Amino acid sequence: MITRTLTRRVALATTAVISALVLAACGGNSDDNSEGGTGHTGHGASAASATPSASAGAHNAQDVAFAKGMIPHHQQALQMAELAADRASSARVKDLAARIEKAQDPEIRTLTGWLKAWGEQPPMAGMDHSGHTGMSGMMSEADMAALKKATGKDFDTRFLSLMAEHHQGAVEMATTEKQRGRSSDAKAMADAIITAQNAEIKEMKQLLGTK
Repeated sequence: MITRTLTRRVALATTAVISALVLAACGGNSDDNSEGGTGHTGHGASAASATPSASAGAHNAQDVAFAKGMIPHHQQALQMAELAADRASSARVKDLAARIEKAQDPEIRTLTGWLKAWGEQPPMAGMDHSGHTGMSGMMSEADMAALKKATGKDFDTRFLSLMAEHHQGAVEMATTEKQRGRSSDAKAMADAIITAQNAEIKEMKQLLGTK
């Protein structure tokens, strides 16, 4: 009799534990659904594992083209900006170049990360942009060579003129991304590029003494 009673109690206890676990699991699923599944953040490992797949899926061909185009475009801008440190005569030109480097280098890393998440191959970093000269605003090898040889006020004028044109190209690319892209992150970056680089274009024109 005692053995039967103990067996029955163990069985009842086991059933209660299983029921509790099932209810907990159902409650977790309900919470995920109420938050839109992978869109919810702040739930530790499950939220972190959902983020890459979500960003990898929410894109289209335009987003890929934007990232692949903007990386070499930004890389050339950095090469131009780096020349200002020991060639420019104007402190304002040097300051502008430093700000361009500070803004565009992190954007290159972000764009590269998106391409990898999307299963795409990021463009190779390098000094030769001859394959991208048809891209809006990109400088030719001759333009870059002339800028490298320039110093003082001549450098300032060349740098401001070329960088303003370069920025205008980036704004055009970013505008296309806003119109045709799907990735909300990429479109947000495009919007930021348009705002920042239009402001810098205005600044460069003022430094050149033009309207």
